[in-house]
Amino acid sequence: MEIIDITQEIFGGKVYEGDIPPSYERVKRISDGDECNLTNIKMCVHNCTHIDAQCHYVDGGKSVEKIELNKVIGETLLIDRKRLPTALNEKVSKLIIKDAEELTLKEALMISESQIELIGISGQSVGNDEIHRILLSKEIVLLEGLSLDNAECGKYMLFAAPIKLGGSDGAPVRALLIR
Repeated sequence: MEIIDITQEIFGGKVYEGDIPPSYERVKRISDGDECNLTNIKMCVHNCTHIDAQCHYVDGGKSVEKIELNKVIGETLLIDRKRLPTALNEKVSKLIIKDAEELTLKEALMISESQIELIGISGQSVGNDEIHRILLSKEIVLLEGLSLDNAECGKYMLFAAPIKLGGSDGAPVRALLIR
């Protein structure tokens, strides 16, 4: 079994322009005589590798803890962007586009009319507000900020469960491709 970690490291990863960069504070240190090491973190839920929940752009939409786990775990197809139109006709519900920083409006409309339940990209955002609304209104899970340099195109099992942050519009994930 081969496991490929496609997750950005939180404190050194990419941050969407305008978002607060992740930071941490060590509040206890064994080296200072404390009984343990203890760290607090501060970050936007849309930093680095993360999932957008429907309520990120759809008023009254589902928050991150209500995302069905079968939408973020299961068989996925990793493709180059030029294969998108043909890949949408294959029997796959999860699709990751290796060379996409953002989606075009045309691509978002094609995806929204397909059977796709999850779309993943390497960019920190699938695109503008309209693209988000098109995809999220169809309850398509957006997996953004993937690190795909070490992954070849093909079929995989995807594990991208978000941290269970009740009521949140997004959450960090540890995204793995398994072959």
